[in-house]
Amino acid sequence: MSVNPASQRSESGSKEAHDDADHCTKILQVMERLSQIKDVQALLAEVLLHARRLTRADAGSMYLIENNVLNFSYIQNDTLFGASEVNRYLYSSHTVAIDNHSLSGYVALTGKPLLIDDAYHLPPGMPFTFNDSFDRLSGYRTQSILAVPLVTSHNKTVGVMQILNPLNDDRQTSTFTPGDLLLLKHFADNAAAAIERAMMTREIIMRMIQMCELRDPKETGLHANRVGAYAAEVYHQWSLKQGIADDEIKRNKDSLRIAAMLHDLGKVAISDLILRKPDKLNSEEFRIMQYHTIHGARLFRNQESDLDVLSAEIALNHHEKWDGTGYPGKIDDIYQDQLRFGQGKRGEEIPIAARIVALADVYDALVSPRAYKDAWSETTTLSYIKDQSGKLFDPEVVHAFLAIYDVITAIRGKYPEESSPSSPATSS
Repeated sequence: MSVNPASQRSESGSKEAHDDADHCTKILQVMERLSQIKDVQALLAEVLLHARRLTRADAGSMYLIENNVLNFSYIQNDTLFGASEVNRYLYSSHTVAIDNHSLSGYVALTGKPLLIDDAYHLPPGMPFTFNDSFDRLSGYRTQSILAVPLVTSHNKTVGVMQILNPLNDDRQTSTFTPGDLLLLKHFADNAAAAIERAMMTREIIMRMIQMCELRDPKETGLHANRVGAYAAEVYHQWSLKQGIADDEIKRNKDSLRIAAMLHDLGKVAISDLILRKPDKLNSEEFRIMQYHTIHGARLFRNQESDLDVLSAEIALNHHEKWDGTGYPGKIDDIYQDQLRFGQGKRGEEIPIAARIVALADVYDALVSPRAYKDAWSETTTLSYIKDQSGKLFDPEVVHAFLAIYDVITAIRGKYPEESSPSSPATSS
């Protein structure tokens, strides 16, 4: 049976048009989902995941432009990490100059996308090189790369997205096509606006924390970033063990990171004489300090979103203890004028988000130096946390924390008390 070439071309064109329409529909659906995400880390995870799905990519990474350099901001790799997003590489500290000396730097500098068939055999005369440090560190083998700039509608480049190693139907590494490049570029152009909005949200959050830092030197942006990251990743590990659906995990993790960062915002209502006292507080001063939980929750009285609800919940309850010895306890109305602390909440009476933040906050306080104490050692801190499981802390939260302790230490490395040199963590 013969085939009419014209008819064959028509059928081929019709299929391509159908595929293009299908891809556009998928992108529109994804963008609707992305527009609802507030936390920049959660957003980067979703952007990268859907970019990889559109192009069958095995792995990928995201860079954001901050302080005139590219900051490594997110990574996914199905071969190395499987379905879990709880891995230490998420918090690698690595920056790339915006220049011709790297793939991502070149893309950020020129605004031009790159399609590379084999990273280890670049054509001669290329103005950039491939950094194989991540491959050497992890044992991964990067082959085909697609790298595109993240450019907003105002022609502002906010970052670079790289995806690696498309897989064929047999799960074998192949190469990206020009069609993949066009598709990824279209998706990146749409995603860039959502990323810029999330970065602005993070900046607002950090300014609120800096306002608190003006009052309390201990309440730093670094501490808030660490507690937020600890809480998000411990929740992720805890929720996997609970069998919670993936979509619900993502929604909760999105809000939890931000809400956890705001846990001590109520300290703005506490006297400087107490906040800045270099010595241990006496009983009266400590009682006044305890009211920061009430003040923090009251800041979110006009609750317009799930984030407001969660922020109030954490602010109010992050000093409650599993055994019921915490504060401020059970209070019928936190907005009453003459407020009295109640009997401490116990066990699962304490919301899970607050139980997680309680551990994250105490851990960070113990391993960090303060004016009134030296930093505790890792060994002493972990021994204390294990000992307090079932007393101060929810045993299941402690178990989740210990299960991802390599991630916890990576977070501390990304947001250190004092800046220290970092090593490369990505392919380019």
